[in-house]
Amino acid sequence: MTPLSSEFLQHPPALFVPEWADGAKVLADTNRIAREALAPKTYDIDLGYYPLDIMAQLGAAGALAPHMSAQGLRFDLAIDAMRAVSRVCGTTGFMTWAHHACGLYLDQSENPAIHSGSVIQSHMHGQTFGGTALSNPMKAWTDIEPMALRAKKVNGGYSVSGSLPWVSHIGRGQYCGAVAQVESAGAPYDILFLLRLDERAELRQCPKFSGMEGSGTYGIGLKDYFVPHDDIIADPAKPFILKIRAAFILLQMGLGLGIIEGCIDDIKSVEDQLGHVNQFLEDQAGGLQTLLDAAAKQTREMAQTPFDTGKDFLLDVIDLRAQGAKYCLRASEAALMHTGARGYLAAASAQRRVREAQFVAIVTPAIKHLRFLAQQLLTEEMPA
Repeated sequence: MTPLSSEFLQHPPALFVPEWADGAKVLADTNRIAREALAPKTYDIDLGYYPLDIMAQLGAAGALAPHMSAQGLRFDLAIDAMRAVSRVCGTTGFMTWAHHACGLYLDQSENPAIHSGSVIQSHMHGQTFGGTALSNPMKAWTDIEPMALRAKKVNGGYSVSGSLPWVSHIGRGQYCGAVAQVESAGAPYDILFLLRLDERAELRQCPKFSGMEGSGTYGIGLKDYFVPHDDIIADPAKPFILKIRAAFILLQMGLGLGIIEGCIDDIKSVEDQLGHVNQFLEDQAGGLQTLLDAAAKQTREMAQTPFDTGKDFLLDVIDLRAQGAKYCLRASEAALMHTGARGYLAAASAQRRVREAQFVAIVTPAIKHLRFLAQQLLTEEMPA
């Protein structure tokens, strides 16, 4: 397979037809899979079932690929597909985002070896699965915590050691994008690499979370893990991350929008029985729908220029993502108030969405992390 040129990746020929060219069909198939295969499994997933079988169906339907260069860089369609999944199950929506993020790293890499291998094609089709281990480096680059993985140059690549407390959408035989700081005689620098989770990587069971247990989340331990040049996504990593950072954050809107929509569904589901008393609650389905529609419109507009590296654009993305998290918290509380005691049952969708919304608010970048980053940008103190 001949590597695609960078010019082709950014500006594919006009006559180029993506494999999943019909976006309406991608969304229709995604909604069908969410309704028929995913919905019956949501409670099990919340408790720990890792739905790779359903992720494979989503991959075959094209839901994991629209934002990739070979599919026309349709970030709006990728976000809409993630929204359809998240409307039914926030955990699976989160895994869809993690898969999208890993695909973003691979797709935008300038390493010909990444493009000449099979990993991108299998990743897009949901035949192999990969997540993202960028929670720690995203915090490290904003001076919140130190870089967890360290690397040193060796013959043919790098040797990496260290540990990450939790990384999602991974498992033995899968992979993720990870960052390590390189020890150097000069100034230290970072590399972004494809971390293959074979027998060389230790996978540690995480403490039990309050929900969203079926996200394939583990701690990772590495000791003298060899990364060949062919598995380097970006060297150095920081210029690459500055390029994709807004897209990384914006893609998460698919998760938030879907959870809000699911909360509205829960509110409407009890309107006939409880509407006469629920009318006195502050938040109603109509008002939440207005917030959702406005956020979705803004998301689609921003998705047309996901690689805009301007400070104003990034600030707008940060603000939208923070607002989306707050809307999730507000909508999930409203859904619980509307459904009442039946929404407080352990298996109730309204109860599950409370945990999903809380996750949106704390997952990297969390609301506090977003505000911290915005303050750095506004005061022009962002590290070079």
